[in-house]
Amino acid sequence: MNSVELKLLTHLSQFVSDHKKEFIEKVLAQRTRYVTVVLENIYQSQNASAVIRTCECMGVQDVHVVEDTARYELNLRVLRGSNKWMTISRYKDRSVKNTAVCFDQLRERGYRICVADPAEDGVDIHDLDVSSGKIALVFGNELRGPSDFCLSEADLKVRIPMYGFTESLNVSVSAAICLDTVMSRLRTSDLPIALSEEEKNDLRLKWYRKIVRRSEVHEREFLKTIE
Repeated sequence: MNSVELKLLTHLSQFVSDHKKEFIEKVLAQRTRYVTVVLENIYQSQNASAVIRTCECMGVQDVHVVEDTARYELNLRVLRGSNKWMTISRYKDRSVKNTAVCFDQLRERGYRICVADPAEDGVDIHDLDVSSGKIALVFGNELRGPSDFCLSEADLKVRIPMYGFTESLNVSVSAAICLDTVMSRLRTSDLPIALSEEEKNDLRLKWYRKIVRRSEVHEREFLKTIE
């Protein structure tokens, strides 16, 4: 964040109530990028939206949406505004394999690619090593599951143990179970899962812009005073 953005953050803060500031600080203290979620070709809007809402509730900041064969659409009734506070990256270039682009970017940021798959050769989600670096949990299409490319290029497969006749769970339920399992372990560990101060400031500014009424007007007028 540059000096102008820091000044703008301070300026907008005067239009945010103390109660809202305290709430924002509480949320920021629990936010993480140690875990991220990838949704590959989810075609039902309620499923993708339910996962995003779960991520927000769990304190996961980033979701990556791959759209090779299915377009991501919002379901506002399910989202309940959760997407406002999230960083959602969409991969929808028809000229490339978007899963590959997504995986490359995540690996550049130090993530292990862990694809959820019910096959028995996967690692039980409860046994996933959370101490070996950042984790990208990948969830595939509702009918076909993760793509062949996804399965072949992932660092490992993870599975939720099943005890009934049905072999798989709804994708949003799978994501909720995996996130709850992983985040519960991380929050009781000494691992560095918190956001940096720079990341917190970036999100503060984005969130203040959403909270402050007519923030674009305040911002425009303020920037005139420091030009």
